[in-house]
Amino acid sequence: MSLLVGLLAAVLSVAIGTLIGVTAGHFRGWYATVMMRVTDWFLVMPTLVLAIALATVMPRSLLTTVVAIGVTTWPTTARLVRAQTLAVETRPYIERARALGGGHRHIMVRHVLPNVMPLVLAQTTLIISSAILAEATLAFLGLGDPGVVSWGGLLQDAREAGAVSAGHWWYLVPPGVAIALVALAFTLCGRAVEQVLNPRLGVAR
Repeated sequence: MSLLVGLLAAVLSVAIGTLIGVTAGHFRGWYATVMMRVTDWFLVMPTLVLAIALATVMPRSLLTTVVAIGVTTWPTTARLVRAQTLAVETRPYIERARALGGGHRHIMVRHVLPNVMPLVLAQTTLIISSAILAEATLAFLGLGDPGVVSWGGLLQDAREAGAVSAGHWWYLVPPGVAIALVALAFTLCGRAVEQVLNPRLGVAR
């Protein structure tokens, strides 16, 4: 369940960040200014605090956890995608597309989006680990779906049962190690993908 929530939350986060980043980099002007100020506001606010606030006011369910994590972790992706979009927009073939009558949707979907997808892929892999940790934290705080078994929920059950004070480490170590190993694995995968795609991104810039 932690893997499912992490994957769905990462997809939602990257989708929001990519949409805002591409549109802000393409249209610019007042729209880009407003979107970047909203992005800055989310960046300076503690992500976990926002996620806890959303999870508190919304019904306790799997969808709530996914939404709470997804809508609070997109600003970094938006910043990166906007920077890459601005770089792509300066290329000569973008000017040729505009001269030939290409509209905003055609340029963003056919020319800009394919060039930012490698960056989006690497960012998705990195966000999954953060989403898994956030899901475990929300479940440990009792804000997850009570009908779903997750690693964070197991730690919460062990704490409530007095495993910490009794020294029953075998209730605490397995879920804790699982969370750490999976988060580390996705982080390493994300770094590896980033290194593989970095030369291509360097040429794009």
